[in-house]
Amino acid sequence: MSFSSVLSADAIGSAIKDCQAPDSFCPKKFFQVCGLTKKSPQDVKKVFGILDNDGNGFIEEDELKFFLQKFSPGARTLTDKEIKAFLAAADDDSDGRIGADEFQAMILS
Repeated sequence: MSFSSVLSADAIGSAIKDCQAPDSFCPKKFFQVCGLTKKSPQDVKKVFGILDNDGNGFIEEDELKFFLQKFSPGARTLTDKEIKAFLAAADDDSDGRIGADEFQAMILS
């Protein structure tokens, strides 16, 4: 499965372009620009499944590092600062990883 089944290529491109500079990535803004905030809970779960590389039901720091590259192969990696901010924004139970429910709550809130 790919993001193109949920999001338009133009919207993904705009979201990637918006955060090209290091330390400019903001998860909430990224999801708004790429259009994910307007999608159904089922579509959000599909996106979560794509981002969960190892299929363990969580998105961890090592998966977040390459977050942008999942959307666009030529995109940059997230900085440590951006990864920590992403976790802080979504990790409600402070276990150091983002579960499907936490991901959905962050996107649809």
